[in-house]
Amino acid sequence: QVQLVESGGGLVQPGGSLRLSCAASGSIFSVNVMGWYRQAPGKQRELVATITGGGITNYANSVKGRFTISGDSAKKTVNLQINNLNPEDTAVYFCYAYRIGRAYWGQGTQVTVSS
Repeated sequence: QVQLVESGGGLVQPGGSLRLSCAASGSIFSVNVMGWYRQAPGKQRELVATITGGGITNYANSVKGRFTISGDSAKKTVNLQINNLNPEDTAVYFCYAYRIGRAYWGQGTQVTVSS
């Protein structure tokens, strides 16, 4: 089993920034992809960004240029720097990890963008 704990969500004004962090624990050996998904009210969960153990990143088109994912493949931590937030970014952000054919999810952290 892999446990994921997120931190860093909150309320921010449009144009502001946040940094989300996630740490994996448990059977973290062979976790080879980590990342972030988000789910807005009334919508399906969607990919935000992922990073492999080798540092290859993938972003949703809607966040390219504003979000930056980074991670420590040894410590199994992943961060998401979010800049220039807009109200459409309001969602619960979930940390994600993939290990040996199975996906794991954190409990989610709320990001609200509002003036």
